[in-house]
Order: sequence, then structure tokens, then C-alpha cells
Amino acid sequence: MKILTVVGARPQFIKASVVSEALKGICEEKIVHTGQHYDPNMSDVFFEELGIPKPAYNLGVGSGTHGHQTGEMLMKIEDVLLEEKPDILLVYGDTNSTLAGALAASKQHIRVAHVEAGLRSYNMRMPEEQNRVLTDHISQWLFCPTQTAVDNLKKEGLTKGVQITGDVMLDSVLHFLEVARNNPDKMALLNTLEISPKQYRLATLHRAETTDGGVDAIVRIFRAFEQLPQRVVIPIHPRTRKLAEQAIAQEGFHNIQLIDPVGYLEMLLLTSNACQVLTDSGGLQKEAWFMEVPCVTLRKETEWVETLDGNWNVLADLTTEDILEKALHTVPDPAARGKLPFGDGKASQKIAEALKKETE
Repeated sequence: MKILTVVGARPQFIKASVVSEALKGICEEKIVHTGQHYDPNMSDVFFEELGIPKPAYNLGVGSGTHGHQTGEMLMKIEDVLLEEKPDILLVYGDTNSTLAGALAASKQHIRVAHVEAGLRSYNMRMPEEQNRVLTDHISQWLFCPTQTAVDNLKKEGLTKGVQITGDVMLDSVLHFLEVARNNPDKMALLNTLEISPKQYRLATLHRAETTDGGVDAIVRIFRAFEQLPQRVVIPIHPRTRKLAEQAIAQEGFHNIQLIDPVGYLEMLLLTSNACQVLTDSGGLQKEAWFMEVPCVTLRKETEWVETLDGNWNVLADLTTEDILEKALHTVPDPAARGKLPFGDGKASQKIAEALKKETE
């Protein structure tokens, strides 16, 4: 059995690291990197740190409008499929790479396996929502991280090929956090940044909904960060850096520390040692939950509704007042952590076993 795996963005590299390991000895897997994240700090470092097999193809698509980027990926992935003729195409999450891979395979009658199927924000203005809905409806395997995801698919008439596996990100966090803590070079990061455990807050900003408002939108967020009692450390996404620097120069903020993007191991250490996370990232709000770090999600909705139980994650409007209110006055309930909505940390093995049945 030959599986072609399409990845293109940082969260997909992380998920692929544990699933690719589980697939070893079961099938021949080749990885296609679309180049959606092309900055070395957002791409190359992840393959090196996580031990992901070197991509057999790097399509070098890069940035662009959603239509242009997806269209170019679609054409280039189709060429790879014609050459490789895989039995299954495997995709992760909800990026343009996800949709382009699934569409290219579906057009050639190649079966699609979707890891992280069934997530819904019910906001079709989000490109991610469009991507995940369309991918689910053309996939033959729908690997769901939670029961909520299974229920979402059922509402849309999708029951065939649906399997609840748990969340592969939990597998990854459990494994790589231990790796990071046993690496002295990685552990030196906090000293390098001159921050102490639980004495800072960690933030990320990258979604279009956050950045499309320009400098004014970033200023509103940073005004809240400026009033927090702990320093706010921000590994700054390339698309946000210019806006963030303009906002800081314009307002003279002193409580915000911009740093370059970091590798996955460093990000796990930064997250686990923070007293709070503030983010518009779907992945980070969930990683914070895994590591029992309170989170404020800078969005009106979340596809990870399980994290909202007991106020371990709360949603905030993109206003100075609401962000500050949620960051300062939300108290999480330890009793709410008794459930295990994201599985047992063995999702990757369950996915590999389901695909292995194709060879039996």
C-alpha cells in the first residue's frame, strides 16, 4: 500500500510526525510539502526537530490569495498523483493544502483520509471552515478527534468511514514535551529570553480575522496586553510582524516582547511554563488545555468546544476591554478536567491500524 501525505503548515508537520511514525512498517509513505509555510523557522526546523521523513516533493507554492494558492497547489499535487499513483491520500486539518490535496485526489478517484475530521466553527467566512467542510465531504476515512466531531458529521449525513480516534496533537504533546524537557539546549530558552516560569503570558496572533483590521486592530489587542501584570511574550508570525512593530512604535508599548518564531519543542516549553495563553490559534488553545494552562482565545467561536468546560479556555472579542476582562478575571475549575474528551494519547496508532486494514 502506498500513501501520499500532503502537508503545508506548521500544525500539519506536528501531526504528521506521530502518524508517520505509526505508519512505519505498514505502508510506503511519501510526503508532499506544498510550501504553504516556507519560512525556515516555520517549516524546515519542524522536519529536523520532529524527525519527520524528508518530503519526497516540495512544491514551493508559497503565499498568495486563497484562490491563487489553492489553485497552484491543486495543479502541482495533481502532477505528483499522476506520477506516484498512491492508494490513499492523507491530509490533516483545515488549510488550503488540505483542501487542494483532497480535491486533487478526488478528481483522480484516489481515496482520501482526513485526520481531524468533523471540526466545525459554523462560521463559513473562515477559510479554514470552508476547507474542512469540503474535505470531509470528499473523504473516505474521517478520523475524528472528539465525540463532538463525530456528532457534527452525523448532522451533515456523514456516518460512513467515520471513526473516533482521539486527537493526534495529544499524542504529539505527550511525547515531545518530554523530549524538550530532557534537552538542555531547549531548556535554556527561558533564560535566554529572561523570563521565569509562570511569570509571563504567551500570545500568538496570525489569523486573517485578527490581522485584516490592520494596525488599529493590533493596537486594540496590545492595549489589553500592556495592562496585564505579567510580560506578554509573542513568537511573532511573519504575516503579523510588520503590524505588531508598527503598533508598538506608535503606542510605545513596554509590556510586550516580540520574538522570532520558535520550533515546536521551544513552543511546548513556552506554553507549559506560561501562566496564561492568549491566542487566535486553534492548535495552541488545545495544547494549552493539554498542559493545564488557562487560555483566552481571541475569537468569537472555537471548533474545540471541549476546551471551554470549566473556563480553561474562554472566548474574547477583539476589544481591549473584553480581552482584559477575560484575561484578568477568568478562574478555571480543576474539577472540569476529569473528562478525557481528546482520547488517550494513542490516536496515531488507531489511524495506522484503520489504514492497515486495506492491506489485509
